[in-house]
Amino acid sequence: MPLASQQIMTLLKPLLLAALAFAPLSHAQEKKAEEKKWIQLFNGKDLKDWTPKFATRPLGENYRDTFVVKDGILRVDYSNWKEFKGEFGHLYFKTPYSHYKLRATYRFVGEQLKGGANWAVRNNGLMVHCQDPKTLELNQEFPNCIEIQLLGGLGKGDRPTLNIVTPGTHVFWQGKLQKSHVLNAGGPTFHGDQWITVEAEVRGDKIKHIVNGKTICEYSQVQLDDGTPVKKGWISIQAETGPTEFKTIELLPLEEK
Repeated sequence: MPLASQQIMTLLKPLLLAALAFAPLSHAQEKKAEEKKWIQLFNGKDLKDWTPKFATRPLGENYRDTFVVKDGILRVDYSNWKEFKGEFGHLYFKTPYSHYKLRATYRFVGEQLKGGANWAVRNNGLMVHCQDPKTLELNQEFPNCIEIQLLGGLGKGDRPTLNIVTPGTHVFWQGKLQKSHVLNAGGPTFHGDQWITVEAEVRGDKIKHIVNGKTICEYSQVQLDDGTPVKKGWISIQAETGPTEFKTIELLPLEEK
């Protein structure tokens, strides 16, 4: 006797469920699943897991309380300063990484501190593959690293963000080993105090800069000036006389391929 429709569906249900379990996720589902895996490097409350280092000051001293958290925002704050005299600062996350996505939402606010260089106006950076902060010399201004430069517009004209800056390092880009300190990657210009979200994709010695879903630049063979390959390091943000606010700093670990 033929099976009734209901009986057929009852028999097929386990097979259908199994098929759905192995079906590929949609793009939206993949994005939702990925979002759950991001690690909040900045907890929105304090500087836990971060260590400051200023040129001329010992590791761990938050000179003039420059890095501060207020109203859930990580601020580079110069309200306790009168004048800059070369005390470049960095704030380092506790853990070194090699394969990851880094995402930050930031904006520039207020006026530059007196004594700062013209290039440092509305200027910060996401520093990746930094040397161990414990190895920094007392007067060292910048770590050996790759800087994903964050630049703010000046109200008119172009001032592209997401350039490649290479303190103590070189990279292979546009078909050759680049030894210039600043490489203009041709990113967009953002004027005013709007919040901007940028990303970097880091896979060992290969790095991409991304904004609004668009890859601005992609380079490889990250190395120290002496040619030593660099595939892993610490992450930091900067204090270069430009008041800056960070709403979020997040990291998504990636599998090594």
